[in-house]
Amino acid sequence: MLALPVAPGGEGGATAADAVSGLLVVYCVIRLVRQRRRPLTRTAAVILALPVAGLAVAALGAASPGAGLTGFGRYLQIFVLVPAAVVLLLRDRRDFRLLAWAFVALALWQGAIGVHQYATGTGASYMGEEIRAVGTFGAADVMGMATVVAFGLVCAVGTALGTGPARQRAVAAACALTLLAPLALSFSRGAWIATAVTVAAQLALAGMRRALRVGLAVVAVAVVLVGGVGVGTAMLQERITSITQVTDAPDRSVTDRYTMWAAAVGMWREHPAAGVGLKGFPEHRDGHASLALSSGSDTEGAGAAFRRQPLLSPHNMYLLVLSEQGLIGLLALAGSWLALLVCALRGLVRVRRRDPAGAAPGGGPGSGHGLDCALVSCGLLVWQLVDFAYGDIGGPSTVLTAVCFGLVAWWALMDPASAARGAVAAGPGGAAVRPGVTVGPFGEAAPR
Repeated sequence: MLALPVAPGGEGGATAADAVSGLLVVYCVIRLVRQRRRPLTRTAAVILALPVAGLAVAALGAASPGAGLTGFGRYLQIFVLVPAAVVLLLRDRRDFRLLAWAFVALALWQGAIGVHQYATGTGASYMGEEIRAVGTFGAADVMGMATVVAFGLVCAVGTALGTGPARQRAVAAACALTLLAPLALSFSRGAWIATAVTVAAQLALAGMRRALRVGLAVVAVAVVLVGGVGVGTAMLQERITSITQVTDAPDRSVTDRYTMWAAAVGMWREHPAAGVGLKGFPEHRDGHASLALSSGSDTEGAGAAFRRQPLLSPHNMYLLVLSEQGLIGLLALAGSWLALLVCALRGLVRVRRRDPAGAAPGGGPGSGHGLDCALVSCGLLVWQLVDFAYGDIGGPSTVLTAVCFGLVAWWALMDPASAARGAVAAGPGGAAVRPGVTVGPFGEAAPR
């Protein structure tokens, strides 16, 4: 669904991808009811459900019941329900890898459209020219393609650094290099920073010697593309330079972002425990923002007419949660993410310690070496946590964030290498199985 074009000039709201994610959750619930089993360990259930506490408190404090219910449903979809459905429906590492390659395929599709937009001048408007690569997401969601491409690149890098077949790793490396071009042409500074940090972390986790070799290769390719071929040299250099000018000579977007960050902090100071309520940032923004804040951002191009898009969020997920949900919501949501990161990293360490080749015992049929799965999951979570410092949820691509958290959670909580599985027995592919039951071909439990 995310590969389909978004209607130009759309005002937001639910998309086809959101509808499919809802069907995914409904299907998962029906399966659980029919099987009548407890599919998650106690640790996994607590970590996945932790954000609900803060969301419930913030929903009660919303300005209106409608806003509270809408915000509660959206957060529940992205950070609880869809991730839990993905966790419960993935059966083994083969399923994990299939989903990771789906991320790569979607990224290549969106990236190809983005490069074509840049080359033909049919993208979103950037500095007076319609050259910004946005894929099928349109000018209203300029971060959509950048997010999709970055997820695909992280998955490709993790697969390339794993211990799978040489041909598969070579294809993954080629995909990662290919995705560098559309990521650069997205002109998204937040995505650039998050991707650079994530790839560096993946390389370090895979081994410092390999990290040095790959780093030198990436630098050489970048020099050829930018210095030799001249891919977007002038504008890319100006955009990269602007990252270091956030205090000396910030551009309009940086000034607006700083102003909204200050407004979010002001809201939290007035309501430190529970925030101003879900969907409350737009209503309280003007009362806490300085005169430096502009009325909105201009969007145009990629099939859409010129329009003034209002600034309805601080473009920082942590500050958005802090302002609307207070410390209760931030501790609950960020605590869940931190727990996933710790469990994912522990799983990676266990994979490397148990078998030098990266295979974890008890992985079941088709599990193979788990280093690639570990690097993909850790990379996706690190990317998201870094990017949340420059952006927040919103737009058609948000549902992919939910799938991303589900992929991470499966490795962190359900894979045999995960320490969160506790004493629950491991069935084929790492499905949680109680003593006295077997696992069927679709991951369902059946009495022995």
